[in-house]
Amino acid sequence: MNRDYQRCNSSTARQGGEQYFAATPTTEDIRQSFDISPRCHHFSVETSRSVFSGSRLDLGTSVLLSKAPELPQEGNFLDIGCGWGPIALTMAAESPQAQVYAVDVNERAVALTSSNAKRNGIHNVQAMLTSQLDENLRFDVMWSNPPIRVGKQELHSLLMTYLPRLNVDGVAYLVVQKNLGADSLIPWLQNALDEWCASHRVNTSQTQRGDVIPAIPVHFSVSKAASQKGYRIIEVLRDDE
Repeated sequence: MNRDYQRCNSSTARQGGEQYFAATPTTEDIRQSFDISPRCHHFSVETSRSVFSGSRLDLGTSVLLSKAPELPQEGNFLDIGCGWGPIALTMAAESPQAQVYAVDVNERAVALTSSNAKRNGIHNVQAMLTSQLDENLRFDVMWSNPPIRVGKQELHSLLMTYLPRLNVDGVAYLVVQKNLGADSLIPWLQNALDEWCASHRVNTSQTQRGDVIPAIPVHFSVSKAASQKGYRIIEVLRDDE
């Protein structure tokens, strides 16, 4: 099941009394435009005060986009908490044969991601509310700047909603600020995914002769992939045995 979540920061948690995670923002939709150039891709984007980091490309996302490794040429990719779309746009431009799904709880954020993709001639992004994402979809790559300040319980629920949906050999990269618990999140994720794996295995099957092929254990490895400017890049790799 998809879960709603919030994204905020200490200095701008509210705008006119409204949280950024409001599903249907009522704050005046004041737009601004600027250019960004992540990973040698140039985008002209439009943002709003009612979505996360509506005035700039935030530092955490910038670190993620600079440190995450080269994407595969094709597959299903997921941007968790898309905001106005910097991660989704970058994934789609780098891998035009891939299908990029961008999800957010904020209707205005979803609309901005969709319009920013069209604005930049990008046709392989599907932006949607978290509740609209097909639960049967599985993903080869996930990138996210997750909402750490929502609180541990909601953050953990969010991550465990999506990370188990990685395909075999699929990988997720998360950016988390060190002083907001990045180093403690790594062992928590490993333990939580180990517990999930204990009750999930790839289905058994039979050969034409009727021999039963045992279920294959599911496994994830969680590690720190990089550090920069006070942020950690956390790698979650599905590496079934």
